[in-house]
This record gives sequence, structure tokens and C-alpha cells, in this order.
Amino acid sequence: MTKTRAATLLALLAALAAALLPAPAAQAASVQEVTGFGPNPGALRMYRYVPDGLPAGRPVVVALHGCSQNAPGYGTQSGWTELADRWGFSVVLPGQTTANNISSCFDWFQSGDIARGQGEAASIMQMVDRQLADTAADRSRVYVTGLSAGGGMTSVMMAAYPDRFAAGGVVAGLPYGCAQAAGSPYTCMYVGASQSAKQWGDRVRAAAPAGYAGPWPRLTVFQGTADYTVKPVNMTDLVAQWTNVQGTDQTADAEDTVGGYPHKVYKNGAGATVAETYSITGMGHGQPVDPGTGPAQCGTSAPYVLDVNLCAAYQLGHAWGLG
Repeated sequence: MTKTRAATLLALLAALAAALLPAPAAQAASVQEVTGFGPNPGALRMYRYVPDGLPAGRPVVVALHGCSQNAPGYGTQSGWTELADRWGFSVVLPGQTTANNISSCFDWFQSGDIARGQGEAASIMQMVDRQLADTAADRSRVYVTGLSAGGGMTSVMMAAYPDRFAAGGVVAGLPYGCAQAAGSPYTCMYVGASQSAKQWGDRVRAAAPAGYAGPWPRLTVFQGTADYTVKPVNMTDLVAQWTNVQGTDQTADAEDTVGGYPHKVYKNGAGATVAETYSITGMGHGQPVDPGTGPAQCGTSAPYVLDVNLCAAYQLGHAWGLG
């Protein structure tokens, strides 16, 4: 056989093998850090998760980790990155640093970090703007959620930027201005603040842009009944704050159970849901998850990410129409 014929035969065999072998698996998307997203007055770090092939016009979820956690880990463990792949949206994952807070808590209690255009709140909003620009996302479908200190910062973003968020999900978190109302963050966490519904609502109205009259973000709260880090009274105060802002009362209009846990819904005069709560019986301080492959399952158990057979991220995403 001549060298030419041998080379031709080898080329044919290689082509045949390539046709018969399976194509290499596509690399899945991963959480990536983003720099240069703005002046960043709060000195935070930006991470994000964008599913491969995500089309323009999709929603954005901002997910804020709790104390001692980090942004990439929380995004994965809570189930948000999994749901982003399943339903087609992107996730912004702000990250706190120990230089700002030794326990990596967002500073939901610091006056300089909770006002519109200032500190950590402004940094998070700059991350959202960068994400909207980079992914051509739907500006009317931006949502915010977080655990513990991240839940407190969720309240901050809803109050300071009500014009930018369609809804928020507070997990074991605090109402806006709670540390200032109680005199300290620890009193707020362990005891609660003595405020009327109007006083709570006034704190949100004062944080919003001057003259802003709505629409206001829809609120969902998840709270463990055995949480001794952020006491359940804070869920009651969150409902009082946001139903007052929405112009309705603190009496639930519907009650049922979801996953075996009490679920309450609060509606406005037009019948639209403005707030809802999930009281997770017996759960301590953490993010509810339900690991598995079922349609309503998501998340991975970890410290402060608790397997209670209900995934908060799924319930939020379902309520927000992400699926």
C-alpha cells in the first residue's frame, strides 16, 4: 500500500470514528465573579449565574447569603442556580467581605448601608444594572431574596428601591429599619421592635424615592418557629410593615398548608396578593430546602440550609411566575 493510500484510509477511519463516538458533553454554566460593575460604595463583590444560551428578556433574581456563608455556595445550596437552569433566568449573587463585616453579614443595620444610593444598597443596585445590561433582561421582572442578614438586606432593597423590584422573599430576616426602631440589631433579632403597623410602614415610605406612591414589591416571608437567632416576631412585623405600605390590614385573607406547613396570604382591596408567609414548624435558623429531583424540589442541605421537605426558592419562583 502506498503512503498516499494509507493516509487516505487513516483519514476515513478517523472520520468514521468521530461520527460514531458521542460528542463531548457541553460545559455547564458556573457561578462567575464580575468586576467593574460600578463605583461600588459598599465594597461588595459581585457573582452571577447565567445559564448557557439564556435568551434576552428573561427575569433576574438577586440572592443574598447569610452570615458566615459565601455568595457562590448560597446560590447553589439554596437551589437558585438549579432553578435558573430549569426555568431560564439569571441570578445575581452579591458577596460580603470580612473587611466590611467580620462574620460576612450584610450590614442591614448600618444607616450608611441601607439608604438609596448609599453603601451596600447602592452596590447591590449597581450589580443589578450591570446584569440587566449584560443579559438584556426584563427590567420589570427583577426579584430579590435572602437569608438572615441577607433577608434583612432584602428588606432594605425593597424599601430603598421599590421601583426596581417586583417582589421580595425574606427568609429568617428582619423588617426595614428594625435596628433603628429597636435601638440595636440584637434587640431587633432576639426581641423585636415595638412599632405600630403605621410606624413600620412610615420607615419604608421614608426610604423610598420622594413622592413615590407605588407599585410596591410583593412580600413573601419564610420563618422557622424554633428560630432563636431571628425570632418569629420579625415575620409578624414584616407583615405589618408591608401590608401597611400596601394599604391593607394584617388579617390573612386565606390560609392553607404547603408541604404540611401553615401558609397565609394577605390581599389588597382588588384581590391581589401583596404578602404571604410560610411558618416552618420546628425549623431553626436557616434556608428551607428540599433536595431531590421532583418538580417542587431543589437545594442541598448545608449549615443554615435545612432540609425540611419544602424548598423556599421553588415556592418563591413559582409565586413570581418564573416557571
